[in-house]
Amino acid sequence: MFGTESSLSMFLNTLTPKFYVALTGTSSLISGLILIFEWWYFRKYGTSFIEQVSVSHLRPLLGGVDSSSPSNSNTSNGEADSNRQSVSECKVWRNPLNLFRGAEYNRYTWVTGREPLTYYDMNLSAQDHQTFFTCDSDHLRPADAIMQKAWRERNPQARISAAHEALELEESRSSPPLLSSCSCATAYILLAEEEATTIMEAERLFKQALKAGEGCYRRSQQLQHHGTQYEAQHRRDTNVLVYIKRRLAMCSRKLGRTREAVKMMRDLMKEFPLLSMFNIHENLLESLLELQNYADVQAVLAKYDDISLPKSATICYTAALLKARAVSDKFSPEAASRRGLSTAEMNAVEAIHRAVEFNPHVPKYLLEMKSLILPPEHILKRGDSEAIAYAFFHLQHWKRVEGALNLLHCTWEGTFRMIPYPLEKGHLFYPYPICTETADRELLPTVFHEVSVYPKKELPFFILFTAGLCSFTAMLALLTHQFPELMGVFAKAFLSTLFAPLNFIMEKVESILPSSLWHQLTRI
Repeated sequence: MFGTESSLSMFLNTLTPKFYVALTGTSSLISGLILIFEWWYFRKYGTSFIEQVSVSHLRPLLGGVDSSSPSNSNTSNGEADSNRQSVSECKVWRNPLNLFRGAEYNRYTWVTGREPLTYYDMNLSAQDHQTFFTCDSDHLRPADAIMQKAWRERNPQARISAAHEALELEESRSSPPLLSSCSCATAYILLAEEEATTIMEAERLFKQALKAGEGCYRRSQQLQHHGTQYEAQHRRDTNVLVYIKRRLAMCSRKLGRTREAVKMMRDLMKEFPLLSMFNIHENLLESLLELQNYADVQAVLAKYDDISLPKSATICYTAALLKARAVSDKFSPEAASRRGLSTAEMNAVEAIHRAVEFNPHVPKYLLEMKSLILPPEHILKRGDSEAIAYAFFHLQHWKRVEGALNLLHCTWEGTFRMIPYPLEKGHLFYPYPICTETADRELLPTVFHEVSVYPKKELPFFILFTAGLCSFTAMLALLTHQFPELMGVFAKAFLSTLFAPLNFIMEKVESILPSSLWHQLTRI
């Protein structure tokens, strides 16, 4: 035993500082090469090579179960290709469930003193109103000319005053049938949206707008083939009528008459099947979920969750909710990790992964990890604005399905392990737009809301570990080269301290065992 100790001491004393420089330098070089390879592999495949090998090969040998959900291999590549071609990156869409300015947005401002809408959002709404509610022939009719200016006004009070002026002017004159004005309908729309302070008052004004709008629509329908002027007028009157009926349906939904709202939406979609720009089916989906009529929800999804149609958070997350509903009440992550996922559970998890990949911001709002604000009047698909608009109206439907939020909580983060890295590659959808964050900052009130950004992949542990190891050994090599004697003393002290427990154990063993037996063991 003492011969072994003396041999070790002699070996340590014979080591020169050059040996320590070579040792630390070689260690730094090897760890640096491992770091470079790990970084290259992570940039190309989005995962750590060491971590992947340990999970794929070592974990099964140790009896572990890979509980990560498989990717949706049954999803056709045609969906991704079609979406890549058909969907523009950062197009801003009208929020199909947008609130009423007077009865909802303004009430929030009165209570909190905060402005829920940004200037950019309101400016987009002004452009929409001019597109939907005006036409080139409006200047021929005084009341329509007033409303044409009203939609361009920035001051809300000026817009409301102009709407009242247009109504007074329309009541004081009798227009001939061929030149009948539609300003009554649009004036009532403006007052219902901005002046009405309750939903009931807004509904009353929309009913007056409907009476005027239907008359204008019938007259322009008969005259639409008489020239381009009448054709443009009929297109405007159609937009006005559809807008009024949709907002009346939304009033019914907000006042608790959900079945009536569903009937109005169905009739509207049947009467104007080509006007998909209003996305009325999203209003219908929300109302059907409120009625818990899941069979009809599935029927609507079967029609609109199609490869050729643009997706939305409402479509993707509603499809995930329906599949989660079938298994969520009995789902247990512990049981699933032991026995694996059943077919129904796998379908539900794949649907959640699909929804999260489309819009990764929604889960934090549904799981109440982030506070909600009032949704904007415009949304950016796959952005934080769309996530807020969806969660604001659909959180209650997820809570109503027992275990759905628990299933979402257990599985949604697994989506990011499947998405290729870098993000220029898509998995089930076209690549995530890099301009989303910038556009959302224009749509959302950043004064009191922190815009959610795309969850960026964190560096794997082994990359950080090899980076630290490389830096530490490189520093040791540099210090050994600069201060060889001092570092030699530190190295001997470190090794002596390291081997101290071993020496202590050997001494204890030697004192317990007979000397003859210990002699025979050392010879072996």
